[in-house]
Amino acid sequence: MYIKEIKLKNFRNYDFEKIELSENTNIIFGDNAQGKTNILEAIFISSLGKSFRTNKEKELIKENEDKAIIEIKFLKNKREEKIKLEISDKKLFFINDIPLKKTSEIVGKINVVLFTPEDIEILRNEPLRRRKFLNIIISQLRPKYIHLMAEYNRTLEQKNSYLKQIKYENKSKEILEIWDEQLVNLGLKIYEYRKEFIEKINNKIKKIHLETTENKENIEIKYKSNINQENYKKKLKENQEIDIKKGYTSVGIHRDDFEIYINNKNISIYGSQGQQRSSIISLKLAEAEVVYDEIEEYPVILLDDFMSELDKKRINGFIKNINNNQVIITCTEKLTLDNMVYNLFKIENAKIEKIKK
Repeated sequence: MYIKEIKLKNFRNYDFEKIELSENTNIIFGDNAQGKTNILEAIFISSLGKSFRTNKEKELIKENEDKAIIEIKFLKNKREEKIKLEISDKKLFFINDIPLKKTSEIVGKINVVLFTPEDIEILRNEPLRRRKFLNIIISQLRPKYIHLMAEYNRTLEQKNSYLKQIKYENKSKEILEIWDEQLVNLGLKIYEYRKEFIEKINNKIKKIHLETTENKENIEIKYKSNINQENYKKKLKENQEIDIKKGYTSVGIHRDDFEIYINNKNISIYGSQGQQRSSIISLKLAEAEVVYDEIEEYPVILLDDFMSELDKKRINGFIKNINNNQVIITCTEKLTLDNMVYNLFKIENAKIEKIKK
């Protein structure tokens, strides 16, 4: 699959702009704050229904305007399709000009894998970042997962609210069992999805990482959860008094995590910065291969100023590793890729110009 054309109107710093992309590699370069990342953000929103930069819709609309519009034409399964998004006080999605009832219906139409310099925080930051990584890849490939997560989060919020009422208003504890039943039912399904995809990523990442480290580093991802099929309900019951005191549910899939090990050592603790960065690259490349196995098409690779972290040798090696995918790169300086087919665009003041290499 690949994106053929992007139109932006009143999106971020754009008045109106259209860009036609190559199905191979596309390099968009220019100074900071010119609108490079906004292009990738528009693609990401059209793929997953939300931004990777903000939760505030208002920030997506050009200053002094009421509405922003994104239109993307793409080819998937040898068919040309169009996604349109109108952003005002809410988001409205259209597929081939047919309005969608729910934002979740857009997820998985365009499959993307995003690389940013901040991805290193997947290893260094709190588990929330790692759960988000899992949620993004699974949501693109398993539509039911989105609904399970939404229902689980609603149930968890209701239970946590009631825990506070028990603490401060002396409400009955008996009703907690109703929410616990729902959390167990939904949570175990989510747990199985996550286990499945950690296994799929492990099957891909080992080979990728061995190749990129000249067979020196054996990488493994370990899924961490404080529940399983046998103990979920029991643990909720055991932690009931603690949860009442805290005012929130302390066990469940909302506390899940994963750790990356290289040669049996936890990389977040013992890994060098170089090892951590190469591990993230391997993780994202494995994600792309899992997507391909699932849909039999290569996802679109979005590289947001990612090349600034790599030398020229690593850049060429990395790009060759994803040469089956459509790749869209943003960078501050003109980038030259040896012996490769690519389009080159210069961006200045939210105006995009295709230039000669």
